[in-house]
Amino acid sequence: MPLFRLGDHGSAVAEIRAILAGRGLLTAPAAGFVSNSRTNGWTPPEEIFDDATDHAVRAFQQERGLIVDGIVGPATYRALREASYQLGARVLAFRFSAPMVGDDVATLQSRLQNLGYYTSLVDGVFGETTDTAVRLYQSEYGLSSDGICGPATLRSLERLGTRVTGGSPHAIREEEHVRRSGPRLSGKRILIDPGSGGLHDLSVGDTAERESRLLWDLAARLEGRMAAAGMETFLSHDGRGHPSDDERARVANLMDADLMIALRCGHYRNPKAHGVASFYFGNSHGSYSTIGRNLAGYIQREIAARTPLADCRTHERTWDLLRLTRMPVALIDIGYITNPEDAATLADSNYRNVIAEAILVAVKRLYLLGQDDRPTGSYTFAELLAAEEISR
Repeated sequence: MPLFRLGDHGSAVAEIRAILAGRGLLTAPAAGFVSNSRTNGWTPPEEIFDDATDHAVRAFQQERGLIVDGIVGPATYRALREASYQLGARVLAFRFSAPMVGDDVATLQSRLQNLGYYTSLVDGVFGETTDTAVRLYQSEYGLSSDGICGPATLRSLERLGTRVTGGSPHAIREEEHVRRSGPRLSGKRILIDPGSGGLHDLSVGDTAERESRLLWDLAARLEGRMAAAGMETFLSHDGRGHPSDDERARVANLMDADLMIALRCGHYRNPKAHGVASFYFGNSHGSYSTIGRNLAGYIQREIAARTPLADCRTHERTWDLLRLTRMPVALIDIGYITNPEDAATLADSNYRNVIAEAILVAVKRLYLLGQDDRPTGSYTFAELLAAEEISR
């Protein structure tokens, strides 16, 4: 789809403004004159991407965990469309080929979670787990158990209040899974997802090739160290193409891994932007991956403590790679390929070794659950391997 930004106009801009106004982010119509041969120079105010629209888009992007740039591209437009759906505006049901997505689905998931029927992330995607929860609710409340959330199911939900207290069922389940799996790394299944150069408009030519090479080399170093610790590792793709995030997520779900670690490089037009940052799933509905957040935090602190890369901290995001995977995911921007200092650090094979070991130590910290822990940056790869041998 085309990109929409400050100064644009047309029916798509009118739709964007209408959605923003419906969310209370845009109140006053635009006023002004733009050149438009179709209408003798006059464009209706609601079709202009003016300063107020730019500010509203940025506020929406911040709220939704998107890149805040004021540009409505595919990710922001998708999120805007999802935000336009309110529960009751359409009939909801599971569609295998193209799941229904939107705020109405997220509201339904939240209500079913509060009643104890839905135990996964509130992600706004009507998948098989949501379908199962709807059918179970319907069967227990005397409704036709068809998985279709129409007027009768909605009326029934409106009459009931909250029943589950004491925290998110999904978070409790994630934490219990980690606790039950034990502190040893042996046997843990990890999917490593190296990014691909050329997917960003600042990653072209030699930069794209260098980016892919760095990320694949780092993935190989991480895979080797994890294998030495007895872990099962998988790569999300073969490096020959440029799979989309939803394709990568689909592969991850087929692998049924315990964790997914995605490796990326940062990009920014200003070459002064630098540092390492980590991301996990979290949205404006208050739902987030507890284990994904913990893992991202451990990785972030370990890399920042062991390298000269600036600490840009951890952040929650709603990116498809984070939202569509069934296992906890930590996405790491290991440094800005567009920054000379970061690029030099990443080009140093010694630092790539350090980053790979930092990530492995962070995974070990996750499974230790605070037991027998060491200060950040002090746990070595040799010590980790020795500890794994002793525990066998």
